[in-house]
Order: sequence, then C-alpha cells, then structure tokens
Amino acid sequence: MAAPMGPEAEVARQRRRGAAATPAGPGGMGGDPEGSRAPSPPCSCCPALPSPSSCSPAWLWSRPRACPPPSNPAFRGFQRRFLLGYLPALAADWLQGPLLFQLLHSRGFLRSQIAALYSCGFASNVAFGLVSGVFVDRLGRKKSCVLSSGLCSVSCLLQLSHDFLALAAARVLAGLGTSLLFSAFESWYLHEHLECHDFPAEWIPDTFSRVALWNSGLAVAAGLLAWLLAEGLPLGPAAPFLAALPFLALSGIFAGKNWDENYGKSRPCGKACGEGLRGLVSEPRALLLGLVQALVESILLIFAFLWTPVLEPHGIPLGIAFSAFTAASAAGSALFRRGATGRLRLQPLRLLPGSVLLLALALVLLALPLDAPGDFLAVLLLQLSCGIYFPAMAFLRRRLERGGDAAGGARWLRLPLGVGVALALPALPGDPAGTRAVLGAAALAALVALGAAGGVLGTSRGDEGLRVGDEGDTGTPHW
Repeated sequence: MAAPMGPEAEVARQRRRGAAATPAGPGGMGGDPEGSRAPSPPCSCCPALPSPSSCSPAWLWSRPRACPPPSNPAFRGFQRRFLLGYLPALAADWLQGPLLFQLLHSRGFLRSQIAALYSCGFASNVAFGLVSGVFVDRLGRKKSCVLSSGLCSVSCLLQLSHDFLALAAARVLAGLGTSLLFSAFESWYLHEHLECHDFPAEWIPDTFSRVALWNSGLAVAAGLLAWLLAEGLPLGPAAPFLAALPFLALSGIFAGKNWDENYGKSRPCGKACGEGLRGLVSEPRALLLGLVQALVESILLIFAFLWTPVLEPHGIPLGIAFSAFTAASAAGSALFRRGATGRLRLQPLRLLPGSVLLLALALVLLALPLDAPGDFLAVLLLQLSCGIYFPAMAFLRRRLERGGDAAGGARWLRLPLGVGVALALPALPGDPAGTRAVLGAAALAALVALGAAGGVLGTSRGDEGLRVGDEGDTGTPHW
C-alpha cells in the first residue's frame, strides 16, 4: 500500500498514495490547485510496508512521452528547498519502522498489550484520515508540515518510557503525524509550484520522481542503520527512534524558516466527507475499487503487526529484513512502470488483480509452516506485490473518481475495516499456529479483494479513460 515509518506510516509508504490529484483544467493546469493534495497514505500505519513515495505517483508514468528535465535555475532552487524539507522527514519516518515490535517486547509487554499499542496508532491514523485534508487546508500547509515533525518528535521521545499509557500516546501522535506527513508536504509543493511560481505543470513529475528515487534509497539505508544502532548502542531498539529526532528537527526548522505559507479552499468538514461518500455511491466501479483498497489495506495492517513474530524466531536481523522488504517493494514499483509504459503496455486494470493475486499467494505461503528462507521469500513476495498494487490503485482511483475527492470515498470504506482491525488485533492468538491461522484468514480476504478487482476489470472493458497515456487531446497529465 503500502506500511513506508512507524507502524503509522507503512501502508502508507507505498503510497504515498500515488499522487496529488485534481483533474486537468483549461490550459493544462489542475482544475483546482487549491484542493490538490496527496491523498492520505493508504493507511500510513505499517512499519513493514513501502511508503507511497517509494512507488511513483500515477502521473509520473501516465503520459505517453516523458517531458525533458527542466533546467530553469529558479525551478531547481525551489525544488531543492522542497527536497531539503521533505526528505529528512521521510528518513525519520523510515527509521521508526523496523524495530517497533522489538522495542515494545523489550519493555516487558505481552503480545496482546503490544497489539493494543499498535491499534492506537492504526485507529488514530484511519480516523484522522477522514478530515486530514480539510484540517491541512484550514491550518495552513507549512504549519501542518511543521506540526507533523513536532508530533512525530514527541512520539519518538515517548518511546523511551516504560509506561503503557505514555506509549499509547506515542502511537496516537505517530498516527496523526504520519497522516500529516503524507498529505501536507505534497499539497504545499503543488500549490507553490502552480500558483505562486507559475511553473509548468509538466515539471511536477521531475520533482516527485526524485522524491521516489531518494525515498527508496532512504528506506533501505534506514533499515540497515536501525539495525546497526540497536546492536551497537546501549539503548538497543530505542536507538533508531532517537536517531530520527535530528531529521525531524531539520525538516521542521527548515520548512518553518524557508517555506512560505499557503492555504486550501475552506470547506466544511461535513461537506468534504459527504462529497467522497456520494462519489462512492454514484459509481459502482468506484465502490468495487474502494472495497479492494479497504480489504488490501486492512490485510496490510495485520501484516504490519505480524511480520516481526513471523521472522524473529528464525533469527533474521529485523533491520536487514526491513531493508530487503523496501528493496522488494521498490522493485515491484519498477516492474509496474516497466509493464505499464514499456513494450508490453500492461494496463493498471490488469496489473491490479495481478498484484492482489500475488498478495494472496504470499499470504498462503506465510500460513504454511515453512523454514526461515521460505518465510523470508514469502514476505519479499508480499512486498513485491505492494510495489505493483499501490501505483495501480492510485491510477485507477484517480481516473474513476475524476472531478471528486479521489481519496474521500475510499476512506469511508477504510474507516470501519481499519477500526475493526484495530479492535481485533489484541484478540489475535499469540502462538505460532494461531499466527499462521490469522495469515490464512487474511489470504481468504485477499481472494475476496481479488474478486472485487476482477469486477472492476469486467465492468471497465473498453473504457479508454482507464488506459495509461490516454490524457485526451491536450496531452496534459492529471494529478
């Protein structure tokens, strides 16, 4: 969806949820730059899942031909300012992912208590996702970016505590902070790029392709660094959380001092939520697609909690495993781009069911009592499927819900399922056989999602608007 990253960021990561989306209006510009925002992370809560940034936004590959890289000095300076504020926040997010379960276990908590702490982050992230866009638009996007860094910093400091309530507060703050991370930064950039600097819309993919490239490298490096810090410092698994603090401080201070403030259109919260719900109900294919998204991301929430109990008994270093996961999801994203824009011209309508099928296969393998290499390869296959799934979902959601809130409708389906998963996590069995049974049940849910994805494919045959590269006569990208 992928989680990239405290548990509150993983499903997100792959996500970076595709891209900020508004239909192209006259002149090739977004019809509503004020409302342009990167959708909230798919779930933004899974420490082992790729960050949305690690897969390319839908508009990076949706054009028939790539635009030459811009050489405008003013644009390059503006781009550097954005990257210097955004990339440290992403690096800090990745550092929080690999060892969270291990940290909580080292505090002496039972598995059911650890599950309850994970649930706090999941629930806060999913619930806040309903209103995060309106919140960011009203508060101001720069202030929201600074607030994200502040919330995540407090969360990291609270990880030093041995008190259950303090750790629960840390997870809630992490859920809120990562929700802002995956909405406010890109919204700020899009407004500045289009409205303040009046740069061509065709230059936007150049920036986010750089974000995707850097983010993939940061994710791999963060897993290795987290492992080295935990092994080499007396703080153990708490060390990566403290190591994230300088990156968060750099991001917040740099953005606060060097970025201008901008705001979105003021919309009543009830109206914004209602628009997403109406869009979901009025388009059956959007409803099916939302069901796929809700099911897959609920599965990934469960996986974000279970991947450590599955791999740790085999003696696999978690930081190294984490780096391998992120590399696998980046490879999946690269395969998607190659398949969608290369000679094969595999369309997202077909790649989406394929990715869900791979997810189901990986879960079936994880439900079996395999040895260490078998479990590790199954998890890599799951991450590979995420790398394909998230950009395919972002593209189709954007096209089907064009003219509305591309993420709002799906949030209505994610809310009950996400909260349901959060409530169910503490009740999951803690023995190895029970863990395998839960993964088997997740495989069945993936098959239901596969059926819904097949329904989208079956009802969309001949729809040229859902094909890569079909942008109409103007050839402008839609984000």
